[in-house]
Amino acid sequence: MLWGTFSWAALGPVVVVEQTMKAENYLSIIADQLHPYMAFVFLTGNGLFQQDNAPCHKTRIVLQWFEEHTDEFHLMSWPSNSPVLNLIEHIWDAMERQLRAQTPPPCPNISTLRDRCLDIWYNLSPVMYQKLVASMPRRVAAVLKAKGGATRY
Repeated sequence: MLWGTFSWAALGPVVVVEQTMKAENYLSIIADQLHPYMAFVFLTGNGLFQQDNAPCHKTRIVLQWFEEHTDEFHLMSWPSNSPVLNLIEHIWDAMERQLRAQTPPPCPNISTLRDRCLDIWYNLSPVMYQKLVASMPRRVAAVLKAKGGATRY
């Protein structure tokens, strides 16, 4: 499994997660990877971080950590049972398509798979993730218009 982040301004870190993602593991990633990235990209503390409602994202220790860092960046509130608008899902999809298109297609081992995934991540086009970020207002408007129903996104 991979964890990664990005903004319009810059591709962020990607982390290979080799164990089950539990609150402690996730907290370590946001403290060690997300926190410095947000400080670098959003110097004035106006950054907004989006995550979905995965169980490890909603634990007390994780939400408390975000609360303690609200002067540095904000956690976007995300209602339960809401449509999936997390832009990282589009990145994962694009990466998977690139991975499947590679030759030779099968990865002989997990190490090769990891290396290929990291290579794809670090070569993502800034235009791709900038377009995704720029599309967010349209995505939210479409969900509101559909009253939470399906959209073309």
